[in-house]
Amino acid sequence: MIAIVDYGVGNLFSLKSSFAHIGIEAVVTGEKEIIEKADKIILPGVGAFGDAIGKLKSTGLDKVVTDEAKKGKPIMGICLGMQLLLEKSYEYGEYEGLGLIEGEIRPISDVIDKNLKIPHIGWNPLLIKGEKSPIFKYLNDGDCVYFVHSYYGAGCEKSTIATAEYSHELTAAVAKGNVFGCQFHPEKSGNVGLGILKAFCEIGGDEK
Repeated sequence: MIAIVDYGVGNLFSLKSSFAHIGIEAVVTGEKEIIEKADKIILPGVGAFGDAIGKLKSTGLDKVVTDEAKKGKPIMGICLGMQLLLEKSYEYGEYEGLGLIEGEIRPISDVIDKNLKIPHIGWNPLLIKGEKSPIFKYLNDGDCVYFVHSYYGAGCEKSTIATAEYSHELTAAVAKGNVFGCQFHPEKSGNVGLGILKAFCEIGGDEK
């Protein structure tokens, strides 16, 4: 069973629908006990980092997610949920993240062409880095996924498993052991995105 963490931020039910489409049981929950019993965890997120990490901490679910990650349970952060996995964010201030993956969240305006629109919205091909990650089992280099973001993961090169070009190679996905993150939205990325979710569900709890 997949636990989709409900802490007041995220595309919760579109994610649940995506899992239902591929025949996977998923529950939207903010209950510690259910998250702990789940086989895998999805950490969604939409909006501002500071608001999201504040809500996650106020519910105590930040500790649940980090504790389960340390036990080896597969966890995937999506969009803002991916950003929360990193150490720090500089979105409208400075905020501490969960620290499960090295790196920090910076504005894409620092690195992209000044003529490009922000936020970065739309379909972009993924450029796979290094050995193909288990979550890309059903994906080919160059397959397109859907992005909506104004900030990106910086300083996380060691954990970057895919990038996307927006006049600059932006971090598209990260992984460290059993912890994964996608800056894009798999639940909005058609069959490619469903393939990523399916592959995540097939990962064992002992990926290192």
